[in-house]
Amino acid sequence: MAEFTMVALVFFMLIIGIIEFGRLLYTHNALTDATRRGARYAVLHSDAKTQCVQRVVVFGESYVNPVTCAVSGSPAPLINGLSEGNVSVTYEGADLDDDPATPPNGYGMNLGSATVTIGGGNATRYRFTINIPLFKQQFDMPIYSTTLTTESAGTKPDDL
Repeated sequence: MAEFTMVALVFFMLIIGIIEFGRLLYTHNALTDATRRGARYAVLHSDAKTQCVQRVVVFGESYVNPVTCAVSGSPAPLINGLSEGNVSVTYEGADLDDDPATPPNGYGMNLGSATVTIGGGNATRYRFTINIPLFKQQFDMPIYSTTLTTESAGTKPDDL
């Protein structure tokens, strides 16, 4: 009975460890995809506010009103524990009003780029918790960042 208890403890720790490693890989891929989704939203919506992009990263585009940036319904974050505080958005390129608090007015139509970062800049790192019996550990995930150049996406540009 004593040997079984010792072997079972090690065996179940190993099995749960494999499951937790799979969850870690899933979280890594989901965070990478979230930055891509936010950067794509930022470059396609030249008038997108930083708050809208952050909410798209956290909740997905289908839940965010593009005009008011309000989240419809009560969706859970796409990644457990991800919040707007983990996301930073940076626009670079033509800023015709010289106000860094607003998206560039002339931004779009190949005039700049948008960078969405999880855990970098002024954002906090995403913390992942490994839940293995007798070995519960929490650690910071690396910085995830995606930069995309703007595009017209079929919109006819005004005379620049």
